Amino acid sequence: MRTVSARTVATLLGPEPLGRPAYRSLAAALRRLIADGRILVDTRLPSERALMSQLGLSRTTVGGALDLLRDEGFIVTRRGSGSVTALPEGGSGLALSGAGVLPTDLPEDVIDLTYAALPAAAGLTAAYERALHHLPRHLATSGYHPRGLPELREALAGWYATRGLPTDPGDIVVTGGAHAALSAVLRALLDPGDRVLLETPTYPNAIVGVRRSSLRPIALPIDPLGWEPEQLELAIRQGGARLAYLVPDFQNPTGRLMTGDERRAVSGVLRRTRTVPVIDETFVELGLDATPPAPFAASSPDAITLGSSGKAWWGGLRVGWVRAPHAVAGRILEARHSLDLGTAVLEQLVLVELLRAGPSLLDERRDEARRRRDAMVTALRTHVPDWRFGVPPGGLNLWCELPVDPGDGLVRAAEASGLRLARGAQFASHGGMDRFVRIPFSVPADEADEVGRRLASAWAGAFASRSERELSQPLIA
Repeated sequence: MRTVSARTVATLLGPEPLGRPAYRSLAAALRRLIADGRILVDTRLPSERALMSQLGLSRTTVGGALDLLRDEGFIVTRRGSGSVTALPEGGSGLALSGAGVLPTDLPEDVIDLTYAALPAAAGLTAAYERALHHLPRHLATSGYHPRGLPELREALAGWYATRGLPTDPGDIVVTGGAHAALSAVLRALLDPGDRVLLETPTYPNAIVGVRRSSLRPIALPIDPLGWEPEQLELAIRQGGARLAYLVPDFQNPTGRLMTGDERRAVSGVLRRTRTVPVIDETFVELGLDATPPAPFAASSPDAITLGSSGKAWWGGLRVGWVRAPHAVAGRILEARHSLDLGTAVLEQLVLVELLRAGPSLLDERRDEARRRRDAMVTALRTHVPDWRFGVPPGGLNLWCELPVDPGDGLVRAAEASGLRLARGAQFASHGGMDRFVRIPFSVPADEADEVGRRLASAWAGAFASRSERELSQPLIA
């Protein structure tokens, strides 16, 4: 069974003194940690004695808090396991994450905040024009390139080399996006019932991909402690994960950036536990205030790296790839055949042109993302000042903590206010996180204030919009 140490509980609770009565204040703090997914459901809590010692509290305070949580359904007592976290029956956190795959129609006056993506990058049209010039020489072939066009694999290998990761083009398999790349890796390396470690919160389509591959997710909470090596090793050993899916570069949705020291420490844990790292670098080119360290695979030679053109260049350019050790690349290629037979030739040629264009186009891209981020930060601080969030050093998302749990009310009220939002619970691999919402800064800077106004309207109406109508599950990107 998953466990959490008294020291970790104390860290999560923070240094703020408890209010009065202390047992109710402690219960409220623990309740929030469980509901937010920071202490996972089905986790064995430390003993009362350990909590008393670590927190410096009396038995009456600790025991009273745990008794209150038992009465509310946030803790259950199991013979041989002590106090185990739970969610009350019927609570919204019990529902598993279910990011939809079919988007619903969007009225023209609704701003869609379910996509963390920018419009096409400057220079994309010119890249298409140059790619069309090279297309005729491919028209005399079958057009099937299961590994990807040789010139694209060479360009990607060169891109990795400039980032400090020498790469052979033979170690790259081109796919129809990073999501397709992850699906191919899961099919190649795992069997139904195997366990996969996922960060929580994380990219919802990764959760769905794991579950629909008949695999079992194991959660690693990374907010607010980040990728804590001790907790990572504990989660892997207790859960038996064979593979770990991680997003170290401007993590989706938190925007966190894993430092070089953290990469080496996490790599050491994965190596000791013989867990295969699958590293999603979808946002790696969107460093706004910080440049990512060397790629994770530089300190973990067995790592499998996923990449995509969607965030850096344009979501409509459906080209992704897998970089894997040579011995594994063949298995991934074979598994990929069960998904598709190749990636569109023209789009591959376009990406070749973009990679050859040099960093200037990406510098413009980052400048635009930075303007949009700063405008959204100002809008949220102006119109919903009680929402808490950090300003991420890169990526495309703000991960906002709400002062109270609105249930589904915020999403429903947002629709009425002209916004489409993704539920925070969709980013949780094991339930909870209803008190969070991801706000992409993908709208133009001059529209950010209007988003803030609509969010303020939705927040004001969140608790008046309770309804039995089933919520739609929008596509999330």
